[in-house]
Amino acid sequence: MQSLVLMIWLALCAAQDVQQRHISNRLTLGAGAAALAYLLWSGTTWLGAPAEQGGWAFLLAVAFTLPGYALGRMGAGDVKLMAAIGLATEPVHLLGSFVGAGVLSALWLLLAPTVWPLMAQGLRRRVEFLAPELSKNPPFAPFVFLGMFLTIAWIQ
Repeated sequence: MQSLVLMIWLALCAAQDVQQRHISNRLTLGAGAAALAYLLWSGTTWLGAPAEQGGWAFLLAVAFTLPGYALGRMGAGDVKLMAAIGLATEPVHLLGSFVGAGVLSALWLLLAPTVWPLMAQGLRRRVEFLAPELSKNPPFAPFVFLGMFLTIAWIQ
């Protein structure tokens, strides 16, 4: 059940990022605060790992995303999204979603010029920020969502 709630939250973040090229602080900071409160209250992460694992995952998320933010490759919303994932999960889920997002993002950059013209026009309008000609730096949250989906499917 916790995985389902996590995936619904990530789907909301991904949808907002792909449509607006922005993730609301209400989604990222709100989920991060809720994950931290749950961590401190129960002594476990949202997915049931010990609190220490959530702390390590948070530190890993910050360590992996801040350089990308400093170089202009990631937005602040992406940093907050990954930090919230760290607090809600543990290092294996965090790394799976991060690595999965990186691989899937690179795959999209390779395939987008071929796939984009084949997509329905209505769908292209809804996900316009994924257009290959628009940016070589596509929204990150949709790929984090897919990376987490694959990680959860792999682990469970």
